[in-house]
Amino acid sequence: MASISLSFSFSSSIIPSPILPHHHKSINSPTPQVPIFRVTRSAISPPPSKYSKSSSSSVEKKKHWKRGEFPGITESPGTSTRNRRTPIKNIKKKLDKKSIAKAWVNTVTEALSERVDKKQWLQALEIFDMLREQSWYQPKEGTYMKLIVLLGKNGQPHRARQLFTTMIEDGLEPTPELYTALLAAYCRSNMIDEAFSTLNEMKNLPLCQPDIFTYSTLIKPCVDAFKFDLVESLYEEMAERAITPNTVTQNIVLNGYGKAGKFDEMEKVLSSMLESNMCKPDVWTMNTIISVFGNMGQIDMMEKWYEKFRNFGIEPETRTFNVLIGAYGKKRMYDKMSSVMEYMRKLQFPWTTSTYNNVIEAFADVGDAKNVELTFDQMRAEGMKPDTKTFCCLINGYANAGLFHKVISSVRLAAKLEIPENTSFYNAVLSACAKAEDLMEMERVFNRMKDNQCQPDDTSYSIMIEAYRKEGMNDKIYYLEQEQQIMTTDNKIVSEPEDEILA
Repeated sequence: MASISLSFSFSSSIIPSPILPHHHKSINSPTPQVPIFRVTRSAISPPPSKYSKSSSSSVEKKKHWKRGEFPGITESPGTSTRNRRTPIKNIKKKLDKKSIAKAWVNTVTEALSERVDKKQWLQALEIFDMLREQSWYQPKEGTYMKLIVLLGKNGQPHRARQLFTTMIEDGLEPTPELYTALLAAYCRSNMIDEAFSTLNEMKNLPLCQPDIFTYSTLIKPCVDAFKFDLVESLYEEMAERAITPNTVTQNIVLNGYGKAGKFDEMEKVLSSMLESNMCKPDVWTMNTIISVFGNMGQIDMMEKWYEKFRNFGIEPETRTFNVLIGAYGKKRMYDKMSSVMEYMRKLQFPWTTSTYNNVIEAFADVGDAKNVELTFDQMRAEGMKPDTKTFCCLINGYANAGLFHKVISSVRLAAKLEIPENTSFYNAVLSACAKAEDLMEMERVFNRMKDNQCQPDDTSYSIMIEAYRKEGMNDKIYYLEQEQQIMTTDNKIVSEPEDEILA
């Protein structure tokens, strides 16, 4: 098959990433080797410096007072009057300066909040780093919490740790909530050892003892990795500390047992929840169970458990219907998928971004580009904002249909809408390049991914290695495998405490 050239290099035809917009020319572009926390300044100018006082004339004019109004003292040139009152115009200047400074502070704070909302972690750190250098800066726990959570969600646990250390240097005391946010950052990147080390730090600090939220957060990656021995040890530790699992904790474990095919253990946990007065099953329990069977393609079991939970008195919600739509879509049961959507309308449940994503994904998997496009157009017509997953589905759908020019337009539109470009997004583009057999463009995308501090995962390397294998490019495969191994080693070194590295 002849190679099809996509020719949508991120550096040329695709609009550059919103991390550094072109119109912010005063921002220094970060080099690929961005430090863990210390980054370049943003383009927001600091408040104006103190107004310089106009130089007084070398000879002051004499004041001729009326007789009897003041003692007969005449000022000689060069002498000054004590306790001279500040002219009104100088007071006005000071008030104007304070107003300008206050407005600048509000502007920077809003800019930081905007970057956090848009999940632009690199720009958020740039602005925050500049804020810390101001003389009036006062560290706030809420700001650090938002940034640590943002870094964790964007796969930057090492920078989250560095930020946590910076917070302590700024004089803020750590709290259980901040430690849990840091632990969650490690958990999101499946760095279980580092998460357990963070838990041990908490246990050694009297005012930062872990709570049920901490343990629930740590249990999830253990469950996802099928490390149920660690789950059992955490449950025992919770019992020793008199911490009772809540419904959220049990739902996480239920999901893990279901994905691992341990249905007997899953039913035992569910039975204990039904008998408990503290953690009764809820709609999230319902969603968890039907998701397990829906993702495995066991539609009959999914429908059976749906009816069971309805008999328990648990009513479905929007996410419940989204799970059903996704499951029917993956099995190409479009009639049932449509029926659920009509039922949602009848019950006045709103169609959400997830609803549309599930429908787009169903058509994308089979390369039905026409229905992918129709669904996306309807989504935008109803004012629903697409997210990163929406564009991942669009890119996959057009690539599966062989419409690589629409892959290009989708990536451009994502940039225009400032859609966050995470690892899943880049993996979708890498996969499209591989399907088009455009290995040169695939390499450009891969390099841009790393330049934008978006760390490749196992899926990224798997896509590229498979593409090279089809072309018999064994040398490329060797270098990629070496790079993947080095990156894994580097991550381990960065996560280790400094004294252990130097030991």
